[in-house]
Amino acid sequence: MRAEAISRVKLVFSLLDVNGNGRIEAEDFELMAQRVAEAAHDSAEPAKSAMNDAFRRYWATLSAELDADRDGGVDFDEYTACVLSPERFDETVTGFAEALAALGDPDGDGLVERDRFAALMEAIGFERANIDALFDAFGPSDADRIPVVTWADGIKDYYAPDKAGIPGDHLVGDAAA
Repeated sequence: MRAEAISRVKLVFSLLDVNGNGRIEAEDFELMAQRVAEAAHDSAEPAKSAMNDAFRRYWATLSAELDADRDGGVDFDEYTACVLSPERFDETVTGFAEALAALGDPDGDGLVERDRFAALMEAIGFERANIDALFDAFGPSDADRIPVVTWADGIKDYYAPDKAGIPGDHLVGDAAA
């Protein structure tokens, strides 16, 4: 696994561990889903519901595939298997990526505005400077928008252990510089 992928995994694990107890649990995904839904206050209910379902599927997949000791939580060592075996998680990551990116497009025009993107990413826990660097790396239009599909593809790339130099590396700060 590339060093960049390890940095990305560490960051996501820390963000998903919403309650900060060193383990990812169902409660963490419910809290995260609630924060993201609140940030998307003007999105349609079906989009919010799809996002909530994606968070639940994400947790269900992690729990089923990675909770080796069946204690109801996934620690960091267990979580790294998500990136080490991406074929086990492609469908889940794709569903999550598509639901989150679609939540950023409440008017259905296929584009995500910077402010909406930032609000959703901040709800997940990413730093604003890193969010802006990521958005810029996606090559926004003159109207400061990116295609929904660009964001979804970027999320999927983020979880790829063999990728480096991707826009998502900007989320880990100095590693992307």
